[in-house]
Amino acid sequence: MLSALVPLVLAGCANPQGGGTGGAPSSGAGQQQIKGTESAGPGCTRQAYGVAPGELTKLKIGFSQSEKEANPFRITETQSLKDEAAKRGITLETTNAQSQLPKQIADIQSLLSQGVQALVVAPLNSTGLEPALAAARAKGVPVIAIDRALATAAVCKDYLTTIVSDFVDQGKRAGEAMAKATGGNANVAILLGTSGNNVTTERTQGFKDYITSNSPGLKVVAEQTGEFQREKGKTVTEQLIQANPGINAIYAENDEMALGAVVALKAAGKKPGQDVKIVTVDGTREAVQGVANGEIAGVIESNPRFGPIVFDALQRFYTDNPVPQKIIISDHAYDSSNAQQGLQTAY
Repeated sequence: MLSALVPLVLAGCANPQGGGTGGAPSSGAGQQQIKGTESAGPGCTRQAYGVAPGELTKLKIGFSQSEKEANPFRITETQSLKDEAAKRGITLETTNAQSQLPKQIADIQSLLSQGVQALVVAPLNSTGLEPALAAARAKGVPVIAIDRALATAAVCKDYLTTIVSDFVDQGKRAGEAMAKATGGNANVAILLGTSGNNVTTERTQGFKDYITSNSPGLKVVAEQTGEFQREKGKTVTEQLIQANPGINAIYAENDEMALGAVVALKAAGKKPGQDVKIVTVDGTREAVQGVANGEIAGVIESNPRFGPIVFDALQRFYTDNPVPQKIIISDHAYDSSNAQQGLQTAY
């Protein structure tokens, strides 16, 4: 049974960013802060995982990026890992699956054949990577999953830990921001992320849970996937407002889709921020600027700067300290009160 959130102190997690829907972000470089951890026991150790001893700075680490680096989240995520590896003198090999699951499996197998001794994986989907995880297990290579969960894998066997945001909480905070922006009454369209991963499921669940319990005047009248892509967010918004002219609020499950929605609304003669309130999740600079400009009502951050926490976890592992099965990130939020200042740490 999962324990309650247990504090975990790791180096490199300074510069905390505030929680809640208000307040200014920290003056630091926008690094992630750990909100808490979950474990079914004392955590996973090198011995329990069955991994040979090693000194982190002498190991070759592989990183498998899932999606095309065509949006700020993925760009920042990869760069954070590269920067932190360089800072610590760690060799890091990177691949990009270009949003194709077979390629991500092949990429991981290729990294293993190149002799990487640990893997960091940003899963494209929460399922489907089993052949790659089995190959890593066979070679005694530990795997850290970041930004999405591995739904069918076993902790301390197929992977060491997952480092993620609390996506249900992000959805709830988005619901709260939408209620505030609309006065609690609106016809809402949801731009869903890609199917097959826990991010979409949990951000949707959190939003709906919040409005059901706290703001029943918010009615979800349409929902359709925009696959976390700007152009598809634009296309879907065009379709939804034609089919449902009464839509006056949009919950986009990432910033790229929200920015596509802004374009679609303007092309339809509607004023985003006035005729249609938009709340989104990510915290990209362009979306935060949209809040500052009054076109977007609120942005719930999902911080992609995983580098320091990833390498702290690996350092713990290779110095024979237990690593929790889940490390949960604390995310900031932006609204009209802090967006201008928030541009300093948005990505």
